[in-house]
Amino acid sequence: MPKSVLTVDDSKTIRDMVGFTLKGAGYEVAEASDGTAGLALISQRKFDCIITDLNMPGLDGLALTRAIRASALNRATPVLLLTTEADPAKKTAGREAGATGWLVKPFNPEKLVETVRKVCP
Repeated sequence: MPKSVLTVDDSKTIRDMVGFTLKGAGYEVAEASDGTAGLALISQRKFDCIITDLNMPGLDGLALTRAIRASALNRATPVLLLTTEADPAKKTAGREAGATGWLVKPFNPEKLVETVRKVCP
């Protein structure tokens, strides 16, 4: 059974690129268009990895990460922040929220797959 990854991003283009990359590497991919939709999916099922954008309208990536860490179902699930932000303060905020890792957009497809494999063997 393939590992499942949830990608949460308000950009359909990014969701499509992440999904295409991960499906090509053998992962099952679910998508959510924002943090609220992502949280709804997270409350319904267990994922092996969650990749979220940082800056989204409504529930942003930090708030989503904190909500994931508060959820019994996905509390230990690796969470990767995929964002255009490279500010060290933002990275610190991501770690404090419970993020497992940080990837910068535009992402390198091989690096994305390598990182997902590393956090969810």
